[in-house]
Amino acid sequence: MLTHAIPNTLTQFLWNLFLSIAMVITLYTCNFYYLVMISRRQKKNNSVELKETPTVTVQLPIYNEKYVAARLVNAVCALDYPKDKLCIQVLDDSNDETYELLENLVSDYKKNGFDIHHIRRSNRKGYKAGALRNAMKFAKGDFIAIFDADFIPPTWFLKKALSYFCAPNIGLVQCRWGHVNEKYSPITKAQALSLDFHFLIEQKAKSNSHLFMSFNGTAGIWRRQCIEDSGGWHTATLVEDLDLSYRAQMKGWKCVFIPDIVVDAELPVQMNAAKRQQFRWAKGSIQCAIKLLGDVAIKKMPVDTKVQAFVQLTRHIVHPLVLAQFLILPILLASKINLYIISGLPVLTIVAYLAMGPIAYMLVIQKMYAKKWKSKALSYLYLLVYSAGMSVNNTVAVFDALFGNKNEFLRTPKFGIIKNDDDWRDKAYALPFTKTTLLEIFFGVYGIIGMFVAIFSNNPIFVPIIGIQVAGFLYIAYLSISHSTFKKGKSRGRVESKAEKMANSYYKAALAGIIGLIVLGVVMAFEEYGNTIYPLDQSRGLLARIQATSDPQSIHNDIATVKQLLPKSGNPVWIFPTEETDFGLMQRDLSTMQDTLDKISTTSEDSAAFHTGMLNIHAQATTLVFNLLDATPYMYVSVSNMLFGSIWVGVIIGIFAFLKRKKDKLKDLEEDA
Repeated sequence: MLTHAIPNTLTQFLWNLFLSIAMVITLYTCNFYYLVMISRRQKKNNSVELKETPTVTVQLPIYNEKYVAARLVNAVCALDYPKDKLCIQVLDDSNDETYELLENLVSDYKKNGFDIHHIRRSNRKGYKAGALRNAMKFAKGDFIAIFDADFIPPTWFLKKALSYFCAPNIGLVQCRWGHVNEKYSPITKAQALSLDFHFLIEQKAKSNSHLFMSFNGTAGIWRRQCIEDSGGWHTATLVEDLDLSYRAQMKGWKCVFIPDIVVDAELPVQMNAAKRQQFRWAKGSIQCAIKLLGDVAIKKMPVDTKVQAFVQLTRHIVHPLVLAQFLILPILLASKINLYIISGLPVLTIVAYLAMGPIAYMLVIQKMYAKKWKSKALSYLYLLVYSAGMSVNNTVAVFDALFGNKNEFLRTPKFGIIKNDDDWRDKAYALPFTKTTLLEIFFGVYGIIGMFVAIFSNNPIFVPIIGIQVAGFLYIAYLSISHSTFKKGKSRGRVESKAEKMANSYYKAALAGIIGLIVLGVVMAFEEYGNTIYPLDQSRGLLARIQATSDPQSIHNDIATVKQLLPKSGNPVWIFPTEETDFGLMQRDLSTMQDTLDKISTTSEDSAAFHTGMLNIHAQATTLVFNLLDATPYMYVSVSNMLFGSIWVGVIIGIFAFLKRKKDKLKDLEEDA
């Protein structure tokens, strides 16, 4: 079992870091349950019957959305609202056939008496925020409704949502997102549940109190005066919606969330598209934290409002913290650090984990969905794996926000998927996997090794905790790669060209090469563990047995075995090596123990010489145990291991680059066909 000792400075640092991270993650988790409690408050949002029908501008920011753009425009033009009070702005930055599609559609609706405008820009400066800011110059009326391309507003939306502007200080009415394709796949079910948590817990809780809530970028209506008073749309971050809503609330405007108004939307069905969306949200939130937290800190407002603002803007920092814990845990397990909440009761560790996570979430789901909770419980299992795997992607986003310079708004492609048998694989906009997939594979392989470390260190209770994350990393990586392959030409009934067949063959060969390298890496890692780390674990066990016995023959046999298990010479600490971790000196100490044992073997066990000699042997055994504890972590980062790891990663990166080129070639061939 794990000892209580902290063997060396490195392990001490990792142990303290592990505990600190655990406390931070726990605080963020507890905050979620705090919001759950607030969200259950029964607060009715007041609505008023509209005495006069206000003029409303509906803005539709669109960029290369040929599969869903027409659906959106048709839905907006079908709104039950007087034509003379409705202005529709199609903010089209597209550079593909979406442009012609929208131009013709807008022209047709204009002929039918709609006040609809096809607004184009010479460039995409500022991306979505830039398009919205530009369109404000041409907007009409006191209210601005916004819908992204994949949304389908119901006909009654405007009349019902506008009725909640019952007070002059209400600047935003945010409505709930629905999901037209929730049941399409496990990843859509996971995303749907995650969004429901956001809307029905976080948004509802903050709307029910004086806490700051966020605009979700779509399915909402702004009071025009609020936008202008708050400084308009800024382009400094990737989440202009969160930015504006915070600036508005710091100006004294109130934002409200109406859970009863649901606007259906399409969830990303391709893993690489879902990752892009998550990346943008994570990076944008950290950008907003950098931009706004200073103002939040000095603004006069309740302390809990400031705390919740800090938590919301910085919550994605949890992703790199989770990965850091994931990396540290196997090292601590190998170092025999006590990770249990109460020594001797390790089961409490897993109980605490379940209580803070799955069990608590299941109770929340049961309360949220009532009779439908069982089907959502299965979705939570998908979400558990999905969220664990997505932590790599979101960690990259966090660091990109902190240290990156490029701020390109990359949209999430949609394919018009509604029915379960709809297919997207032969459509445009499908995204290839990125280099992040390599990191996901690395963490997956590292986690598998960590699971074996947990088993070999007699800590199997940590296997399921590590295993969930491993499943997530490898599942996300698998879908990222598999969702990058396409049914070339089959849907069009044409025969693949020789060039296409060759490119496809190279693609499959490269993919097989990656899988082969992963398997090789795992095999080599286990082989290295068995040859270098496991003998040290065995030696510690034998030395512990020596400490517990006074039988000369048993001690003699154990010392001989330890001498065979340990290297004859060398020092695993290659940076500032110490004598304590020198295997040659350990072998010398073992020989000294043998000499002492030989001397006292001929004396009576009741003699003072025997007891003194045995005490010396036990003391030396104790010292060697601690020396081996010091040496073990450095065995993982030996020069040979790092060299092999670098070569292994380098080869995989090379194959990934080759794979991406072949993927691009396949796409070019498809477009030329």
